[in-house]
Amino acid sequence: MGALSHLRVLDLSRVLAGPWAGQILADLGAEVIKVERPGNGDDTRAWGPPFLKDAYGENTSEAAYYLSANRNKQSVTIDFTRAEGQKLVRELAAKSDILIENFKVGGLAAYGLDYESLKAINPDLIYCSITGFGQTGPYAKRAGYDFMIQGLGGLMSLTGRPEGDEGAGPVKVGVALTDILTGLYSTVAILAALAHRDHDGGGQHIDMALLDVQVACLANQAMNYLTTGNAPKRLGNAHPNIVPYQDFPTADGDFILTVGNDGQFRKFAEVAGQPQWADDPRFATNKLRVANRAVLIPLIRQATVFKTTAEWVTQLEQAGVPCGPINDLSQVFEDPQVKSRGLAIELPHALAGMVPQVASPIRLSQTPVEYRRAPPLLGEHTLEVLQRVLGLGAGAVAALKEEGVL
Repeated sequence: MGALSHLRVLDLSRVLAGPWAGQILADLGAEVIKVERPGNGDDTRAWGPPFLKDAYGENTSEAAYYLSANRNKQSVTIDFTRAEGQKLVRELAAKSDILIENFKVGGLAAYGLDYESLKAINPDLIYCSITGFGQTGPYAKRAGYDFMIQGLGGLMSLTGRPEGDEGAGPVKVGVALTDILTGLYSTVAILAALAHRDHDGGGQHIDMALLDVQVACLANQAMNYLTTGNAPKRLGNAHPNIVPYQDFPTADGDFILTVGNDGQFRKFAEVAGQPQWADDPRFATNKLRVANRAVLIPLIRQATVFKTTAEWVTQLEQAGVPCGPINDLSQVFEDPQVKSRGLAIELPHALAGMVPQVASPIRLSQTPVEYRRAPPLLGEHTLEVLQRVLGLGAGAVAALKEEGVL
């Protein structure tokens, strides 16, 4: 039994941040009921190609994007713009521990599905709202998407080649990182609210905002600004506070060197055949190396091109200096450590036979993550959930379906 197998989650969210939180809870054992629009469902179901292939190599209806964030859930299609649908969702909320939604501020109030309305029928409900800008403030009514928040929240001012370099300019992160981080923070908040409920009783409303998360996750760069008043600039793959800590060319490609302290720098200098660097008054400490990076980095680049990536990685690992290759995803999933940790899994799927998945990184010794079901087909569990959870008969469900509510 998973650690959260005693909990039921009603997931009204779509796209990524909310579904990501729901998938984490589901992996940890919670029953997650994903409520979707009849006929269309989660927007990401159509965000392809690529789409999952069937046994004949033909595209199915399931986009890879959707498949990334909806494992272990049950899909129920309900049109809650209609009174009958609203009644069903309220009844499900009354029997749930957690609700996740990412509608615009006030968007669910028109249907009687906002926190205050549902709190009246389930005071213990933990209601997590995820929006671009939060429930308050001058931007609260605006829609917010990951790419826009990466720009507005400062991340893109830090990502990309330095000014003056060829190709300089702002660059977004290659995955929707703000959405992912918001999903993670939302999960933490939900678990904290559960702990409070178990200790003091009562649910609560969680107000999560993509912008809040993005600013919070600027981490050391935010503190670099707040302590100096100087906004950090783009440094490409270099680090603002550590040198050398970036990519370097090799005889057959590139590799990443991450020297975290002066002892590691000395070891690197020895492997590079330049032991004098460690005692050079310009490079002897990290503070000096940061101040003189414009001198040191070209020297290192001139040295690294004489060995292959594999040679650098092997020799530096033996010396205890952190480093690694720059892999594409085919290389990632062939990496022996990734294979050993079982990060690529497969689950049975109704349309494709099997569907690939990326395993959860959470490793619990007593209540491990469970992989119970593949991301569901649209409405796959409508009949089963409404019968089991709400006690509706097959005839009542069929009638609601005939009326277009389901």
